[in-house]
Amino acid sequence: MQNYKHYLEKFGEYGEVVEVKQSLVVVEGLPNSRINEIVVFENGSFGQITDISDGLCRVALLKKSSQIKSGDKVSRTDSLLMIPVGEEFLGTMIDPLGEIIFPENKKIQKAEQRSVERGIGGIDKRAKIDKQLLTGVTLVDMLLPLGNGQKELVIGDRKTGKTSFLLTTVKNQIKLGKTVIFAAIGKKKTDINKILNYFISEKILDKIIFIVSGSDDSENLIYLTPYTAMTMAEYFRDRGTDTLVVFDDLSTHAKIYRQIALNSDKFPGRESYPGDIFYLHAHLLERAGNFRMGTRTVSITCLPVAETIEGDLSGYITTNLMGITDGHIYFDLSIFTKGRRPAINLPLSVTRVGRQTQAPIYQQANHEITAFLSEYESLQNLAHFGAELSPNVKRVITRGERIIQVFDQKYSEIISSEMQLILLALAYSESFFDVDISKLKEKLLKTGNIKLEKQIENIK
Repeated sequence: MQNYKHYLEKFGEYGEVVEVKQSLVVVEGLPNSRINEIVVFENGSFGQITDISDGLCRVALLKKSSQIKSGDKVSRTDSLLMIPVGEEFLGTMIDPLGEIIFPENKKIQKAEQRSVERGIGGIDKRAKIDKQLLTGVTLVDMLLPLGNGQKELVIGDRKTGKTSFLLTTVKNQIKLGKTVIFAAIGKKKTDINKILNYFISEKILDKIIFIVSGSDDSENLIYLTPYTAMTMAEYFRDRGTDTLVVFDDLSTHAKIYRQIALNSDKFPGRESYPGDIFYLHAHLLERAGNFRMGTRTVSITCLPVAETIEGDLSGYITTNLMGITDGHIYFDLSIFTKGRRPAINLPLSVTRVGRQTQAPIYQQANHEITAFLSEYESLQNLAHFGAELSPNVKRVITRGERIIQVFDQKYSEIISSEMQLILLALAYSESFFDVDISKLKEKLLKTGNIKLEKQIENIK
């Protein structure tokens, strides 16, 4: 992008700053400007026009600048916000404008430029979701299956294992040859560094584009983060690559947009959020999906995160996102405090399109285990009666406890779908009730019974 003087000479018009509100600047003048146009200030800062009314332009600064003051001159550029995209960004941590943060010495000379505001493909460009996305987490892959192209909300209180689950999923998807775009939205630097160090230690960063905005960044830069991530994912989709996109998290994104809207004097709605917050997130998430490309399909799978407070699922942003997505996985604090990992509340979690992607043998196992766990939960309250229980109730409780042990999984473990089915069969079958399922699981995961896995693969 050129400097202020270049654009002033090119277009022959300028505006003048009349008011500065945090990262929002009110400019008078620029009669031929348009919404979303980029403008350049005298001091080299630049911003995006978000609103035009009564001869005034409201400009969102994309980077914090304390140097802008009333009376400063501004020139229009006649261009929209563009970000660089490309495979060259794999293995990097970048900001939402495409500037490389890590590794520090890496430079990309020339990259394709794309607008972050893109239309949503029509229904004629979309295909049925028919392939399963494997997370490597038994509970999810068996009972809450996800499909390539699905939008599945990951929801729960703080510190309940949401990000750990996402990192396990990312690792497994990279193992299966997928490309991952991970967007950390308005995070603390310590949290960003933890995620980056995980990617480096697991040697998977070369298949990831890590897009970050810190909590101390400009509100407008934080707001832009998920749009940059989705634009990057669309680049890979257009080249025939299946992509997984993670938004961690959209609750923060909504709060940032509320702050921007209030500074812009937009009329506040419920919980002071602006009235277009639902449209904003729907427009973003609907850019994901399973798309037709000639004789094949290519997917963008999206896993947005939302944070609840004390397990309240009825919050405004929470219910918005639940309505937009194709289901949700709920991480429950009460289950987390019991020591179960992952702390997923199965009855309160939903997957709307994932089950249709499972092979018949997995669908049958899903149906039987789900029905059985419902019976197990209802009989759990009787467990304290001990010897007075009937043999049938004892059998149900024993089987339920064994299945729960199979579902308990360290975040560092990735279990193949074949091994998941074997473990569940061993836990469910009465023939193995005298065998310690936890020790058996540990042994099988260490040795990897390849012959059994191949037999299951043949049945599929």
